Amino acid sequence: MSAFHLSRRSVLAGTAAVAAVASLPSVQGQAAAVTPAKGGYRWRNAVQGGTGFITGVLFHPSVRGLAYLRTDIGGAYRWDDRTDRWIPLTDHLGWDDWNLLGVEAMAVDPAHPDRVYLSLGTYAQSWAGNGAVLRSEDRGATWKRTDLTVKLGANEDGRGCGERLLVDPRDSDTLWLGTRHDGLLKSTDRGATWKAVSFPAAPSATGQGITLLVAAGRSVYAGWGDSDGTTGRPSLYRTADGTTWEAVPGQPTGTAAKVPVRAAYDRHTRELYVTYADAPGPNGQSDGSVHKLRTANGKWSEVTPVKPGGATSDGGTDSFGYGGVAVDARDPGTVVVSTNNRWSLVDTLYRTTDGGRTWTSLKDRAVLDVSETPYLTFGADKPKFGWWIQAVGLDPYDSRHVVYGTGATLYGTRDLKHWAPQIRGVEEASVRQLISPPTGTAHLLSGSGDIGVMYHERLTASPSRGMASNPVFGSATGLSLAAAKPSYVVRAGWGDHGNGAFSNDGGKTWAPFEAQPDVAESAPGPIATNADGSVLLWSFGTANPGYRSADNGAGWSEVASFPKGAAPIADPVDPARFYAYDTTTGTLFASTDGGLTFTARATGLSTGDSEFQLVAAPGRSGDLWLSLKGNGLYRSTDGGATLAKVSSCHASHTLGFGKAAGGASYPAIYMVGAVESFNAVHRSDDEAKTWTRINDDRHQWGWTGAAITGDPRVYGRVFVATNGRGVQYGEPVR
Repeated sequence: MSAFHLSRRSVLAGTAAVAAVASLPSVQGQAAAVTPAKGGYRWRNAVQGGTGFITGVLFHPSVRGLAYLRTDIGGAYRWDDRTDRWIPLTDHLGWDDWNLLGVEAMAVDPAHPDRVYLSLGTYAQSWAGNGAVLRSEDRGATWKRTDLTVKLGANEDGRGCGERLLVDPRDSDTLWLGTRHDGLLKSTDRGATWKAVSFPAAPSATGQGITLLVAAGRSVYAGWGDSDGTTGRPSLYRTADGTTWEAVPGQPTGTAAKVPVRAAYDRHTRELYVTYADAPGPNGQSDGSVHKLRTANGKWSEVTPVKPGGATSDGGTDSFGYGGVAVDARDPGTVVVSTNNRWSLVDTLYRTTDGGRTWTSLKDRAVLDVSETPYLTFGADKPKFGWWIQAVGLDPYDSRHVVYGTGATLYGTRDLKHWAPQIRGVEEASVRQLISPPTGTAHLLSGSGDIGVMYHERLTASPSRGMASNPVFGSATGLSLAAAKPSYVVRAGWGDHGNGAFSNDGGKTWAPFEAQPDVAESAPGPIATNADGSVLLWSFGTANPGYRSADNGAGWSEVASFPKGAAPIADPVDPARFYAYDTTTGTLFASTDGGLTFTARATGLSTGDSEFQLVAAPGRSGDLWLSLKGNGLYRSTDGGATLAKVSSCHASHTLGFGKAAGGASYPAIYMVGAVESFNAVHRSDDEAKTWTRINDDRHQWGWTGAAITGDPRVYGRVFVATNGRGVQYGEPVR
């Protein structure tokens, strides 16, 4: 998964330098905490099951049942062999550290099993913060942190390469860190401080830099992602003494060996296996190869299972690169590699037991069981074996236990035939919309990037219906429920077979709108239904007008007076009323004729941020709350004619409502914002006069500004949308 995916990187100025040490967890600028909820809150994921790109998996070489997993935007995890689930390790990273939820690389120390290291940094863009390294002496239970002066790119091209972080095989106190734009860094104090060291290839502001670091005996090898495939610009380097680096002699050249993606060392045969592609991936690869180097004599051999470029049955070209590679720690010559970006014939794993002389495709006899995470069919009859396969792991204590990551899950097998998601505990969705219905089986409907809308009939299991279909959306852009008719729900999103749909059973089943505006295909945006479900309003970005339908999507008419790009909000009581906040002019608009026309009401408010959010309090007409991020929280009780600033907080990013506290007449209010000097999750039981912080420093999940809602049927229960850690829900500890 790649929320906020970027296709290019900007120039990074500056060079690596010694970095300062900080302890975790920490929240920048935090003042004395707001009084927490009595008894505290228990936080869990509303289970979806994976839902994002697994960019790396790492079995510990000397501890049975210990493994680590990384994601592009959702942090890192440790496998708990006792409970058969992954334990999140980076949920303590807060709002100011949102850019650190992307994990660029992981490293373990074979000689010290409790040590683990992470390099963090989601984007290398000029607007993103610098990277950091976390180091732990207790398998990630607690961390110490070193802030870097360089940027990393865990959600950029090349994020499936690696690992770019390595404990030196000759000295456990020495670590190496490969960067994209700032060369090679080295630490001699177990990651506490870092400095740049000499490396033969010069980094650039837009390249891949060092794509992998791997130990082979006492030597360290480094992949270079900015080679052109010629002998004059090699792609693989090594050091035998930890000081001097040289290009590896005789290495492969050509387009198919342009970018070294991953490497693994067979200590029994003393052979280094390297997968290559013509681009770093996960997208954009069309050629690749697999080679091995016998380190004892320097002899290279090509062992590519199948060369890209063959014909497909439909007359196309079988283009792809190679991605993951893992060697069997117990069985010499047994290796598993993956193809990547093989869309026509679908990606596969190839396995050899004779050092690459012959290979078997594990996909050909694979039986996939996705009953635990049904969304993996993506609306089809059966799931694909996988795509974006760049993370491959082979259990050093079980030769038949193989795992591989995809763009949505981690599959595992223990017999090389039967595969199922080995993903319990991992949640990586970038969540955009949340609804907690007042009636029905499901207490939650969610809309996310890449996996559309889900109907959560249980919070502790992946939705049995999978992702909403008819049509299937890649990413959801709108989700709305009719307040007076909660069985009626509408959704909008990016899809190949329509961009809008409705449900008459609370979101269990769906049907596409009979028609849609032409612009819906290229710019689907937020959608709203009025209180009784008789009118729909659909927004399509700042370049296009809004559209209205009064016949359940059979026909649509332009609403010229609707503020372009605004998110429509329905009054929960009066079907004739809609509202919209124009972030371009700082004006609140209202309609009293069922969305036919809109007129300006309150003006002179904050402008220029499309993420400002307007919500309506349930069960009340004209009771509006406007979150203006750092500009504060405003409220109107007259349908937007006037707004007054709420003095109890100074920042509000997203706000929602839930069941009222016992004896209270107004719904509980939930807000992600700042009551003091830092952003957190809060609840108010007295109409925003006072607030109680309900999350804690261990549960922050980076950026949480997209959506929040309480449960209208369960007091105290709240759902929080995260950008990479799925839906978090909290309940008071009683």
